[in-house]
Amino acid sequence: MFTGIVEDLGEVVAVRHLSDAAQITIRSGVVTEDAKSGDSISVNGVCLTVIAVDNDTFTADVMRETLDRSSLVKAAEGDRVNLERSVKLHDRLGGHLVQGHVDGTGTIVHREPAAHWDTVRISLPVSLARYVVEKGSVAVDGISLTVSAVADDYFEVSLIPETLKRTTLGSKAAGDLVNLEVDVLAKYVEKLLKEGVR
Repeated sequence: MFTGIVEDLGEVVAVRHLSDAAQITIRSGVVTEDAKSGDSISVNGVCLTVIAVDNDTFTADVMRETLDRSSLVKAAEGDRVNLERSVKLHDRLGGHLVQGHVDGTGTIVHREPAAHWDTVRISLPVSLARYVVEKGSVAVDGISLTVSAVADDYFEVSLIPETLKRTTLGSKAAGDLVNLEVDVLAKYVEKLLKEGVR
């Protein structure tokens, strides 16, 4: 479980493609400080399990399901990625509850710079639209964000300077792919309402 508060911008240093999976190695002096095999680290919003740590790099397996659902299918050496270690039970919950289970991808449609923030419009898959509401929470590439506007096929977020400086959304442009995770509580409520109380 994560909070969507990015700890570090890491760098992909190697991607090894396998027949039905991949292994990705990422450099970060922050998240490797106390990392060990078996730990969970969010990489652009995808919960990955550490299989090896070597100084300031860690390696994780990426299975076919993850490649099919996330932008990690396009990960390449030199890419910058948002990183967050799993939350501890005694930590502050600065963002919202983020599982690291990507629901799908969206594309940055437009960004509008302002004096003190950027507004970013992101395409919204039809299958996820019902879970995204104005002033609700959404994770974009693992970043906990508040939805500032929503329509049938897109939503908007407003990014403060800190977010622009510390995450990949500071440099992403129209046409770039991003990982989306909607609020898990909305999915549970929907399921309960469909099934009814027993």
